[in-house]
Amino acid sequence: MSTPSSVLADDSLLSRIDRSVFRFESLLNLLAGCVIFALVCLAVWNVVGRSVFNAPVPGFVDWTEQLMATFAFLGLAYAQREGAHIRMDIVVGRLSGRRLWAAEWLSVLFMLLMATALIYGTWFHFDRSFDVSKPLWSNDSTIDIGLPLWPSKLLIPFALAVLWLRLALQLWAYGRAFLRADPAPVAVPLIEDPAEQANKEAATVAGARVDRNG
Repeated sequence: MSTPSSVLADDSLLSRIDRSVFRFESLLNLLAGCVIFALVCLAVWNVVGRSVFNAPVPGFVDWTEQLMATFAFLGLAYAQREGAHIRMDIVVGRLSGRRLWAAEWLSVLFMLLMATALIYGTWFHFDRSFDVSKPLWSNDSTIDIGLPLWPSKLLIPFALAVLWLRLALQLWAYGRAFLRADPAPVAVPLIEDPAEQANKEAATVAGARVDRNG
């Protein structure tokens, strides 16, 4: 059971696009969680196989290195939408109205520019690794069992492109909030003080206990 989101919604075009993109982001985040679980199972299998049967998982380190990119990057856009990344709330929390939305707009713009540069750089990195004329379409591979590196390298610009879309939506939302002096805009995470966060977490825990006791 997850903590309730601070992102508001309405019937506007912006909010409908936000919810559609969020469903895709949630799917990617779920996939990242499944990969983490699979890696835990693989680690258990590796330890048991090595200790009991003297047969560890072949290329365990190679598989781990490849799959790390999945859970390290696929949840970026989801976390951005929910406001889960590290933020200077102690600073922006003192702002309100148009000053707050202007500060948020500028910070999102900076992140958008950074994401654009990173997409270009990581795509170039993938392109150097990919060669359709070679076995497994790969110019380079892992040291132990020779896994091709291009799938994990392709995953990074893909995840950053999804993040770029999320940032573009938030740029739209903050810009609209600034122009309208909207006190509670949609499609962006609203700042919550520690008391509000604690109350939501307590309500989530209480709800989970009620479900279990049922």
